[in-house]
Amino acid sequence: MPSPSPQLLDLIAAIDPVDHGHDPVGQAHLDNLTKPRGSLGRLEDLALQLHRIQGGARPLAVDPARIFTIAGDHGVAAEGVSLFPQEVTRQMVLNFLNGGAGINVLCATAGIDLRVVDAGCLGDDFDPHPQLIRRKVAPGTANMTHGPAMTREQCEAALLLGADLAAQ
Repeated sequence: MPSPSPQLLDLIAAIDPVDHGHDPVGQAHLDNLTKPRGSLGRLEDLALQLHRIQGGARPLAVDPARIFTIAGDHGVAAEGVSLFPQEVTRQMVLNFLNGGAGINVLCATAGIDLRVVDAGCLGDDFDPHPQLIRRKVAPGTANMTHGPAMTREQCEAALLLGADLAAQ
C-alpha cells in the first residue's frame, strides 16, 4: 500500500490533541455565569470544547462564520439506495446558488456566508457564480458494491480539500 502524500502527512502532524487539563478553568467559568449550572446542555459542552481547542485562552479574534455545502454524486446510487436520482445533485447545487434551499434561509437568518463546492458532481462544470467553488476531485465516486468508491489519491485529495476549505 502506498504511503500518504507529504501534504497529508503535514496535515496530520499539525493536528494536536485537545488538552483536558484546561477543563477546570473552563468549567468554572461556565458555572459562574448567571444561569443554573448545566442549564444550556450541549451548548455548554461545545463551549468547553472550544475552550480546550483554544488551549485554555479566550479567542483573540473571531473569524466570520461560513458554511461550505459540498456536493458530489455517489456511484452506489445505481443500486437504488437513494431517494432521488443523481440528477437531483445538480438541481440542488443550482437551488443553493439561487437561494432556494433551507440552508440558504438558515445562513441568511444567522448572517452566515454560504459557499457551494462542486467536489464531485457528474456532468459539465457549473456556470461561474460568486458562491460557487469548483474543486472537483472526480466526477462522482464509483459504485462501492463493485470495488472502492474512490482511489487512494482521490480520498487524499478530498481530505486535503476539506482542510483547505476549513483554513479559508
